[in-house]
Amino acid sequence: MVDSARPVEPRQVEELPDRLLTIPNLLSIIRLALVPVFLWLLLGPEADGWALLILVYAGVSDWADGKIARIFNQTSRLGAMLDPAADRLYTLATVVAFVVREIVPWWVAALLVMRDVIVAVCIWVLRRNGFAPPEVTYIGKAATFNLLYAMPLMLLAQGGSTAATIARPISYAFAIWGGALFLWSGVLYLVQTRLALRSSVRPAPL
Repeated sequence: MVDSARPVEPRQVEELPDRLLTIPNLLSIIRLALVPVFLWLLLGPEADGWALLILVYAGVSDWADGKIARIFNQTSRLGAMLDPAADRLYTLATVVAFVVREIVPWWVAALLVMRDVIVAVCIWVLRRNGFAPPEVTYIGKAATFNLLYAMPLMLLAQGGSTAATIARPISYAFAIWGGALFLWSGVLYLVQTRLALRSSVRPAPL
């Protein structure tokens, strides 16, 4: 069952404290600063080991900054913007590098990018018509979970070592499931947007 979009309420981001110097913000800033380093390691010297370490740090710090923010009450507007920005940039950098190095075919990357564009358009249309973005579905969360595991495993799978041989089928399994769920969540966004727009249309009074 698909949840319909909700009427716009005061955005939670605007209600957060306007803090700058917090531990979660510092972790997010470091994570952002490492994105170009991560991309250079993949495309320049192809130092996959170091790139993998950065990707692991990105995943661990992404989890840690959320925990720290909640436990020590260090949530902030800046953190709410930095966190998703870092996730998107790492995903984009990984996809670009994997296509350039022919780890994944270009059409797979094109499908993932097209899904993000469609979702962005849906969110824009909903906001213009007085609706907030739809709730994040379990399918979307599962897709993110699978893709976040697939990316480092696909890096580990490069080469002819025993670890690469073991990681290869596991990484492809995560990537296929994650990609399929990612695309399906995009279809759900389209359905939710259509339902919201239809519900906003009222018949003219007689």
